[in-house]
Amino acid sequence: MPEFRRDPVTGRWVIISSERAKRPQDFIRERVTQKGGFCPFCPGNESKTPPEVLAYRPGNGTPPDSPGWTVRVVPNKYPALRVEGNLDRQAEGIYDRMNGVGAHEVIIETPEHELTLATMPEKRIEDALYAFRDRIVDLKRDNRLKYVLVFKNHGEAAGATMEHTHSQLIALPIVPRQVVEELKGARDYHALKDRCIYCDIVHQEIKSQVRVVLENEHFLVVAPYAPRFPFETWVIPKRHDSAYENSPPANYKELASAMRSLASKMDLVLDGPAYNMVIHSAPVMDSPTEHYHWHVEFMPKLTKVAGFEWGTGFYINPTSPEESAKFLRQAKR
Repeated sequence: MPEFRRDPVTGRWVIISSERAKRPQDFIRERVTQKGGFCPFCPGNESKTPPEVLAYRPGNGTPPDSPGWTVRVVPNKYPALRVEGNLDRQAEGIYDRMNGVGAHEVIIETPEHELTLATMPEKRIEDALYAFRDRIVDLKRDNRLKYVLVFKNHGEAAGATMEHTHSQLIALPIVPRQVVEELKGARDYHALKDRCIYCDIVHQEIKSQVRVVLENEHFLVVAPYAPRFPFETWVIPKRHDSAYENSPPANYKELASAMRSLASKMDLVLDGPAYNMVIHSAPVMDSPTEHYHWHVEFMPKLTKVAGFEWGTGFYINPTSPEESAKFLRQAKR
């Protein structure tokens, strides 16, 4: 029997279509493979990208925009938004507009072209996570910017145009509507129960174990109760923090371990799928709050959004989160 499920944070409904139930091998997809060729992200090609805004260089270091780095952050060569200029907010009758001011950066997570999140050493992932933090902290100083989104597109089907593993950061002068909905849902829950909804999710999922994929000292990896997509998975810190950049240093090491383990399990179960990874964090101008709780969402590209989803806002998911969690939990190299 199909089942409606409601996301406890946003109130969004999804349909778990048990009559269309799909196991991992039932999804038609292309495995993410590397085609090779010239790569501007590889060491020695630093002149082919804009000048770096951040780089980690071990030991005594090497000059900027030269080899010798472990993580390198550069402005996107074809940015969606630009740092220069004023917002110049204007009204045109009932319409509103402003200049496309913001930041768009690329975090090159490793100098080694062939590595992925599933195969990188955990220390390299930890360094990339610190780079996310350092760039958010720097961009927070710009009072034009209201929200910083960090995301990864892995594989062509997920929107990646470069195969060398990397993430992106876009800083916006507006808080995105989806984030506003999350904030409102979390705030309403806290006003009603005087507790954080995400903390409650962590406690309930650890107790029930049916949707848990893995956990370590500081993080829980779980299939959400009302997932939009098959094998959608969240990584939630056990300690309450509203903003990613405010996490204690020890957390980044544990987060690196959780993310690598999850990516490895997805590769095993889903045969190297394309996926999107997004860090959900509080707006940069907000003080730490008791109601919101940052987290990471992984979404493998196994299905397509079509007319019903666009017309209703309901997502049809052919795999229950309990099943997807079981497959991922049992996956071992």
